[in-house]
Amino acid sequence: MERVNGGGSTSIIDRVIDGFGMIGGVLILFNAAFISFEVLMRYVFNAPIPGHLEGSELLLPMIVFLALSYTQATRGHVGMDLVLDALAPTARRYATMGTLLISVVLCAIFAYFSFKHAYQLWVYDDVTMTPPYFPTWPSGAAIMLGYFLISIRMYLQLLNLAAPGRFPAFEPVGANLHAVE
Repeated sequence: MERVNGGGSTSIIDRVIDGFGMIGGVLILFNAAFISFEVLMRYVFNAPIPGHLEGSELLLPMIVFLALSYTQATRGHVGMDLVLDALAPTARRYATMGTLLISVVLCAIFAYFSFKHAYQLWVYDDVTMTPPYFPTWPSGAAIMLGYFLISIRMYLQLLNLAAPGRFPAFEPVGANLHAVE
């Protein structure tokens, strides 16, 4: 993805975020194909796939949290800008900075506790309750990774709002910069 940042290059963190966004997108397609294949096997061939429900459930946190930071970077989330639009540009900038700061702290805390939980799942060798006994820690690790990456993304956005000349935006070309222009 091409970025607007003054220099025309992308940072390492943006490449990582884009990569995990792509992985999330591929997992959506894989999950849809997996579920469709399971329905075909169950109703046409009367041979359901063991563990299909648990497998598709374990993919859902990976889909959401691996693409979370990408969605923040492209401003693809649904925002409630009604109050922000009513503010003057300077007040809008400071309000956005305040919400980003709170969000960075909260997401960093969530990343920490998600790490603890994923590590506990790994140590206990936790698996699903039915065959084929999928390990559950990868989903927990995806949640931790998603929170960690979105906290970094929002921190970079906060730095850009605080000192735009010193910290480039690295915003995707064509992104909706509606909230803070």
